[in-house]
Amino acid sequence: MVQELESMGAKVIPVFAAGLDFSKPVEAFFWESANSQTPLIDVVISLTGFALVGGPARQDHPKAIESLKKLNRPYMVALPLVFQTTEEWQDSDLGLHPIQVALQIAIPELDGAIEPIILSGRDGNTGKAIALQDRVEAITQRAMKWANLRRKPKIDKKLAITVFSFPPDKGNVGTAAYLDVFGSIFEVLQAMKHNGYDVQDVPETAEALMLSVIHDIQAQYNSPELNIAYKMSVPEYEAMTPYHKKLEESWGAAPGHLNTDGQNMLIYGKHFGNVFIGIQPTFGYEGDPMRLLFSRSASPHHGFAAYYTYLEHIWQADAVLHFGTHGSLEFMPGKQMGMSNDCYPDSLIGMIPNLYYYAANNPSEATIAKRRSYAETISYLTPPAENAGLYKGLKELSELIASYQTLKDSGRAVPIVNAIIDKCRIVNLDKDIVLPETADELEADDRDNLVGKVYIRLMEIESRLLPCGLHVIGKPPTAEEAIATLVNISNLDRPEEEIVGLPRIIASSIGRDIDDIYKSSDRGNLADVQLLFDINQAVRLAVAAMVKEQTDADGRVARVTKLNFFNMGKKRLGSSRFMPPDTTKWTAICSSRCLNTSNFASSKSSQITNSAHC
Repeated sequence: MVQELESMGAKVIPVFAAGLDFSKPVEAFFWESANSQTPLIDVVISLTGFALVGGPARQDHPKAIESLKKLNRPYMVALPLVFQTTEEWQDSDLGLHPIQVALQIAIPELDGAIEPIILSGRDGNTGKAIALQDRVEAITQRAMKWANLRRKPKIDKKLAITVFSFPPDKGNVGTAAYLDVFGSIFEVLQAMKHNGYDVQDVPETAEALMLSVIHDIQAQYNSPELNIAYKMSVPEYEAMTPYHKKLEESWGAAPGHLNTDGQNMLIYGKHFGNVFIGIQPTFGYEGDPMRLLFSRSASPHHGFAAYYTYLEHIWQADAVLHFGTHGSLEFMPGKQMGMSNDCYPDSLIGMIPNLYYYAANNPSEATIAKRRSYAETISYLTPPAENAGLYKGLKELSELIASYQTLKDSGRAVPIVNAIIDKCRIVNLDKDIVLPETADELEADDRDNLVGKVYIRLMEIESRLLPCGLHVIGKPPTAEEAIATLVNISNLDRPEEEIVGLPRIIASSIGRDIDDIYKSSDRGNLADVQLLFDINQAVRLAVAAMVKEQTDADGRVARVTKLNFFNMGKKRLGSSRFMPPDTTKWTAICSSRCLNTSNFASSKSSQITNSAHC
């Protein structure tokens, strides 16, 4: 490893440590001096295969993260084969042994380790470790790419932004889960331009950007033709794509029939100075786009391989940014874990540093991208959510419940409950709630209990979260968009962080336990169902007040600061626009006791507000 790095002109600081706390050598050897704030190194390559602190037996991730965060350099953890011989690993479709995945990939990832590439094999006869030269070259070359990426001036850096087309059809170019792709790319390009990168000729709007990338200049508005950024001849492709012969079994000789004009390989996309927005070719089987996921003998087609050959060898991108959840690179055939040079994700990505925007709600597939295509994932938020609300029959049912609560002592209780029962059957709530034929024989308590069960079911339906539109990277949500999401975050108790949810705080302020209220509501206790509704409303109003304190001039939640929640609450309680229409009910539920210093100090309310913003 040292020889390979030095042959590429790198200065290597090899550190050998007998202990299990490798953060100490980091502090001792990777800084210019003991008290320096300037790291001496560009990349850390750990060959232990274990967590930075604690080894295989005990981990101290907070300490490791603190040390690595201060260092602020890429941290690669290469690993030797331990539970398999080299031959067993090479012949395995699974790849790395599951125990080794847990010990030497998953655990170091908690520290922030990237690019888990096999370093050495094990001889089946002697048990000795033997360096795998092609894997050593992959580790060192990728490390050098990361080092050069940091040192290279911004104005000279070349970034390839890759968008996807799945399902495979021209109308789906630039799609991703929960993400406005071209709206987000537009924001990223603007940020890069203002940050010293060479970004040129960007259209004025996100829609214009999309049209300029997808459609050829001479094409009509509705033309299916994509921009052709480069035509790669077959000899050029074969010279720069050493694995092209393996693709012929599935696709015949190059150029094939996908992403080609019959003579050349076509690279779709458009250049904007030193930024290239490219369109990842489809899986290849338009009639069966998932075939590559299940067929061991399948392979990417020539056009797919040519795209990544273009990025690395012809355009010479310093990094590729895969934009959104998700593309098909990481799902190409090969081992599940512990890639060899015969695995297509490894062959395709080559030596390009791979950055990947991935939805925060999909960590499982993001992990696949991290481990199989060496992606460094950057989470983006799912869209802000709003409560589903009630409509048509459900809304009418809610109005009947309100009438029952008002008139149940006036002699009209039985006909209203009968109307509630009939309406429940119309809207199919009889599938969830056991209903009597009529309410004629029910006692008052039984009627209350039945209405309470219907009421709590309506509350569950009404509070379900639905995504509002698509997320735009770099564009915070509006205040109204943020409230429902943050309300649900504020409802959570997180004992590991000593955070108490707002419903629990409000319930305790009136001498009740929120768990008892939940259980009583589930049993249909009408008084507690109404109490739970009032608590939820109080939480929403409190969060709304907090959010409005954090909005900018455009009404977006752009200012993320620590709030003085006590003063903010007092300020809002004294203002007319904070008070709900029924001020008596609000005062009863969220009295001064729920906003006093002792309650909020015990709940670490500042942590609640910060966590909500995160």
